Amino acid sequence: MRVLAAMSGGVDSAVAAARAVAAGHDVTGVHLALARNPQTYRTGARGCCTLEDSRDARRAADVIGIPFYVWDMADRFHEDVVDDFVAEYAAGRTPNPCLRCNEKIKFAAVLDRAVALGFDAVVTGHHARLGPDGLLRRSVDVAKDQSYVLAVLTREQLDRSIFPLGDSTKAQVRAEAAERGLAVADKPDSHDICFIADGDTRGFLAGRLGEAPGDVVDASTGAVVGSHSGAYAYTVGQRRGLHLDRPAADGRPRYVLSITPKTNTVTVGPAEALEVSEVRALRPVWTGGARPDVPVECEVQLRAHGDVVPATVALDGDRLHAELRRPVRGVAAGQAVVAYRPDPAGDVVLGSATITG
Repeated sequence: MRVLAAMSGGVDSAVAAARAVAAGHDVTGVHLALARNPQTYRTGARGCCTLEDSRDARRAADVIGIPFYVWDMADRFHEDVVDDFVAEYAAGRTPNPCLRCNEKIKFAAVLDRAVALGFDAVVTGHHARLGPDGLLRRSVDVAKDQSYVLAVLTREQLDRSIFPLGDSTKAQVRAEAAERGLAVADKPDSHDICFIADGDTRGFLAGRLGEAPGDVVDASTGAVVGSHSGAYAYTVGQRRGLHLDRPAADGRPRYVLSITPKTNTVTVGPAEALEVSEVRALRPVWTGGARPDVPVECEVQLRAHGDVVPATVALDGDRLHAELRRPVRGVAAGQAVVAYRPDPAGDVVLGSATITG
C-alpha cells in the first residue's frame, strides 16, 4: 500500500515507519508542526511539538530512506486540542488532550488529507494492535499500551490505520532502533502535556481563564473550609494543594469530590466519598463488532493507565451507562470510559464514550 507515516521525532514512530518499509509498503514520512511558536513549547525531548522533534524525525526518515515532509497543523491543533482543553477545565471537567489529539488531529485532519492525496493508510507508533479481523487490541506491552487513547477512533479510521508496534515491547523497539542506526534509539519518552511549556497546568489555565476566586466546601457539613483562585485548577480525586483553612473533624485527609462551575465551588470530603458504582457517558463510539441492543458484560477502564473493572455496559442512543462490579475512586467527567472484552489474543476494545457523571 501507499502509506503515510506520522513521525513525531520519537523512537516509536521512527521504528513504525521503518517496519512499514520492511513490510513492502510505499512509505512517506510526515512530521506535524503543532506549535504556533515551537520555541514556547517543550524542549529537550520532553514533548512532541518541539523543533528538536522535527529535526529528529527528518534524520530518521533520511536513515530509513523515505521522503519526508512537515505539515503545519498549528491552527487546527490549537482550536481542536488546546482551546478544547481550556474549555473543558472551565466547565469543571478533566480532559485528556492526547485522546483529543488522536481523535481530531492524527486520525481526522491527517487521515483526511492523506486520503485526499492518494494514500491508503496512516502508520503511527502507537502501542496497540490492529489485527486482520480489524479489531483494536491492547499492546503486548501492557505498561505502554495506548489502546485507551485510540478507542475514540471510528471504524472507518481504524480501517485506514496501521500500528506496527503492538506485538513488541518498548525495550524491543529501542533495540531495533539501535540496530537500524536510528539516533532516537535512546531518546526519552515524551511526557506531561506538550503544549504547557513549564508543566504548570494551573498557571497555564490561570493565564487563559483569569483569576476566579471561590469557596472550597466540606461535603459533610456544608461549611466553607477554604478558598481557591479558580475552580479550573482542581480535578476530582485531588488531595494535594487544597490549602484548606481547617482540618476535618476526624483528622483524615480530604479530597476533591466535585467541581461546580455555576457556583464556582470546589467540594471536598473523605476518600470513600469518591467511590462510584455507575458511570454515565455521551457520544459512544463502538468498533468491537455490531452495536449491541442489550447490556454487555465486559471490563472498563476509566482513565489512562487506570485500573480495569468488570462492568455491565448498555447503550441507549447517544448515551452509554456502565454499572461497575466494584466501586472505583476518582472518576472524572471529561475522561473516557473504554469497554474491553477479555481475549487470550489481547483484550479487544469494544467502544468508548466521554464520561459526564
